[in-house]
Amino acid sequence: MSQESGNVSPVFRIDVSADSNSAVEGNAQAATLALLRQLVIGQQQTNKVLEELVQQTVAMQKQRSNELQQWKEANPELTRACRSAAETLSRVQTQFLEKMTEEITENEESLIDGEFVMNEFVDRFGPRLAHLNGVLQVLAQLGSGVPVEN
Repeated sequence: MSQESGNVSPVFRIDVSADSNSAVEGNAQAATLALLRQLVIGQQQTNKVLEELVQQTVAMQKQRSNELQQWKEANPELTRACRSAAETLSRVQTQFLEKMTEEITENEESLIDGEFVMNEFVDRFGPRLAHLNGVLQVLAQLGSGVPVEN
């Protein structure tokens, strides 16, 4: 049968041939839907695990806080001494930082251009600063919440 393009309108054209692409598209959509369902299930499981982790972390932090508070109550004099020492060490830290920043300002060019000078600077100030910060943090935590008697 011949068909003249001028006699048939594209609006009324109906394709009655078997289309294998429709079956493939249907399978692809079903596979995509199945994968999305698996992703949702996996995400729900991940959320449950994260909720449990948060609960455990909160419980451990509460336990640590309670233990710290019990220690403070059992050692009130030492707690006050830690608070006082932390305040003193904080002033020492401030002076140390002032000295360090002065050194940086005075030696800016050498620090930027010279690897040896930079290594010397880090070796001189780095460990002290790290240890000072660690000690200060411990003292501040042990002495927190207690007023210092002057």
